[in-house]
Amino acid sequence: MKNILIIGAGRSATACINYVLDCAKEKGWFVTVADADPALAAQKVKNHPNGRGTWLDVTKVNDRRELIERADLVVSLLPAHLHLEVAHDCIRLKKHLITASYVSKELYRLGDEARDRELLFMGEMGLDPGIDHMSAKAKIDEIKEKGGKLLAFRSYTGGLIAPESDDNPWHYKFTWNPRNVVLAGQGTAQYLENGKYKYIPYNRLFKQYWLLDIAGMGEYEVYANRDSLLYREVYGLEDIPTILRGTIRNRGFCDAWNALIKLGLTDGSFPILEADKMTYHSLMEAYLGHFQGKGGSLKERTAEFLGEEVNSEVMKKLVWLGLFRKVKIKMTTATPALMLETLLLEKWALKKEDRDMILMQHEFEYELEGKKRLLTSTLILKGRDHEDTAMARLVGLPLGIFVKLVMEGKIKTKGVQIPVMKEVYEPVLEELRKFDVEFVEKEVELE
Repeated sequence: MKNILIIGAGRSATACINYVLDCAKEKGWFVTVADADPALAAQKVKNHPNGRGTWLDVTKVNDRRELIERADLVVSLLPAHLHLEVAHDCIRLKKHLITASYVSKELYRLGDEARDRELLFMGEMGLDPGIDHMSAKAKIDEIKEKGGKLLAFRSYTGGLIAPESDDNPWHYKFTWNPRNVVLAGQGTAQYLENGKYKYIPYNRLFKQYWLLDIAGMGEYEVYANRDSLLYREVYGLEDIPTILRGTIRNRGFCDAWNALIKLGLTDGSFPILEADKMTYHSLMEAYLGHFQGKGGSLKERTAEFLGEEVNSEVMKKLVWLGLFRKVKIKMTTATPALMLETLLLEKWALKKEDRDMILMQHEFEYELEGKKRLLTSTLILKGRDHEDTAMARLVGLPLGIFVKLVMEGKIKTKGVQIPVMKEVYEPVLEELRKFDVEFVEKEVELE
């Protein structure tokens, strides 16, 4: 195998492209980076002798298939809903496929066809999902191999702003897809606690958060991910009484985000017509509907509607966003969620010198030789600036490392998979350590 196709040259592609190009120079491979913006693709390749950037509108079937046919392996960094078309082409043209996105039910259905053609379709090979799977499964297997019985598994990840770059009242900035941040948590979160199923609908999700202490960093908030139960079987934890996956945020975030939900501003289900004739002030007025409360200013009535003091920390965050300003909305038709996203893109943008930070913490409660133990495994990684972010590195590096392993013929697994097998997680985690991706462990006995 000699030819690699990377589709998508966005923010999370940089580390993957750089790593694969470095390998290509050493191994004699050739890397094509394709994007709807050919200038961006060319910029990411940087005139590398073993690479080229090119244009691709992924919806153009013939153009897409022409590029895929020339490759031995395809990396799709497209939005998740576009992976399936690429996957069907890879089946038809007999090419391996790697993505960082969650594996959909539709993609899983291609498993038999991929296996019959001796192809590997590896999904969830990024940060979360990705590094979380590999690091968790490595410890689960280790605990089991020494005779331990898992009693509880909790896993938390957050893409945050580093403390030294934290300069706004939300203590948050965008380091990944803004749309996913705005729509996060919609649906019903479910997990298992002490053998009992727990369900948290979206309208309560950001009210029912946990506090999490991370050694050396302090206290954070965690809200439950949508479905923690998906991974019981693939982690080999079918009988575990407690399993929970969650998202980490700084203190104060969840209460303020809950206010946006209560107001209706995270709703992406319907368009507001003639939005350009509105201001954010009039939008807020419209969302209060018939609620007048005790009267007063819009800010005072909003605070009363939310059950907040007018100068509370939640209200300060809403004011800082500009929701009470008489500034025109610059879209003719948009959903409330898109209006909010547009506002946040300006307010939560990374400055040139800003550093982001990834936090990941696993907690394993297990019993060994009649004693209960708690093993905590923690990863903290900061980015270098607004371009070389920890988020981009931790999404892109696992992809790049795995591309190398497949190209070298070191991975024998076939079919549609996620990275929970030893032949995958051992070499990927080992190489990630060279990039300072190191988990710090602490173990204590429980009474």
